[in-house]
Amino acid sequence: MSESYNLIISKLQQGDQKVWKDVVNMYSDQLFGYLMSLCSDHSIASDITQLTFVSLFEYRFKLNPDYPLKSFLYKTAYNKFVNYYHKEKSLSRLHEQYHYILEDSFYNKPDGDLAKEIAIMNSLIENLPKRTREVFTLKKKRGLQNDEISKVLSISVKTVESHITKAFKLLREGIKQSS
Repeated sequence: MSESYNLIISKLQQGDQKVWKDVVNMYSDQLFGYLMSLCSDHSIASDITQLTFVSLFEYRFKLNPDYPLKSFLYKTAYNKFVNYYHKEKSLSRLHEQYHYILEDSFYNKPDGDLAKEIAIMNSLIENLPKRTREVFTLKKKRGLQNDEISKVLSISVKTVESHITKAFKLLREGIKQSS
């Protein structure tokens, strides 16, 4: 590696703000363009670009001078995009389940009275276990994201996901029993 590259890594590790700004200015447009080619969504590409530089800052002390900084940034950006994609795919499945429950309970009953079905659904939601009901209500009625719910309730994101899955299961079973 060149001495200038080793100097950049060394200055990043020392917290040199000018070098930090230079690195961000040098690579941010390239990373943003790369991420746009992956997802075609301006806000997602912008968010992941920022998260990539946050990761660079967090891992600056672990940077290997023999590994090109550009490669580190692109690999980090790609990994963050893949993580985002998997998270969104998982959330999409949860939303599909929710809409399936709603459609099944409201629209697919030949003699169903909408007010009655809404009352049944509200009753089922009220009868969910307390924490599951809290998570489900924050997710579906207030529209919070899993990480926001996690912070509000001081529980892990995985626990939030578990409660949402449990809520769907219990609602589905309750709808079948009320039919």
